[in-house]
Amino acid sequence: MDRDSDSSAGCFITFEGVEGAGKSSRCLTLIDSLEKSGIEVVHTREPGGPYASEKIRSILLDPDLTVPPLTELMLYLASRASNVELVVRPALEAGKHVVCERYSDATYAYQIGGRGLPSEPVKESNRLATGGLVPDLTILLDIDPEEGFRRLMRQGRKRDRIELEDISFHRRVRRMYLDMAKSFDRYFVVDAMLNPAQQDEIILSNVISLIARRSIKTEEKDR
Repeated sequence: MDRDSDSSAGCFITFEGVEGAGKSSRCLTLIDSLEKSGIEVVHTREPGGPYASEKIRSILLDPDLTVPPLTELMLYLASRASNVELVVRPALEAGKHVVCERYSDATYAYQIGGRGLPSEPVKESNRLATGGLVPDLTILLDIDPEEGFRRLMRQGRKRDRIELEDISFHRRVRRMYLDMAKSFDRYFVVDAMLNPAQQDEIILSNVISLIARRSIKTEEKDR
C-alpha cells in the first residue's frame, strides 16, 4: 500500500499552515495557473473531499459541538482514509497531479503539537489511514497566528471550532509545523506575509519544477 515519491506520474502536493495563512487562496490560484497551462489537476481538501468526508468535516468544525481530542483524531483519520482511497490515490495512479489543502502534517501539528496527543500512536494510526501515502511537496504558508486571526477578523465570518481555540494552542501548532519543515526535505516554506502575487509566483515556480522532474523520471522509467 505504501507509495514512494517515484511510483506514479502524478505529483501529490499539499498545503499546510495555521489559521488565516491563506491556504485556500494560494491553493486555488495555483490550480488555476496549472490548468491554464494545460496541466490536469485534482483538487481536494481535509477534512473533506468525498461526500462522507465532507459530512465528517461539518462535525469537526461545528463550533457548537464538544469533540474530545481522541474523538477528534479518529474523525480526522476517518475523513482522510476516505479521501485517500476515493480521490487521491486513484488520481495519482491515473497520472494526474493532486493538490490537497491539509493532509497528514495537519494531524501532527494540531493533534500532537496542539493537543499533546502521544506522537507514535498518532503516526501509526495515520499510516493506517493513508496506506503510507506521503506528499511529494508540502507547501507551508508560515505566519504568526495572531496575524492570521487578524485576517480572519477582517473577513467578518463566524469562527469554526478549531479557530476558537486560544492563541497558545495555535502557537504550538505553528511550532510543530516549523519543526517538521526542518526535518523533511519535501517541505517548502513560504512567508505568508509576502504580497499574494509574490507567494503565487514562488509556489508556481516550485510546483512546475517538481512536475518537470517527475515527467523526466517517468519518461526514463518507460524507456
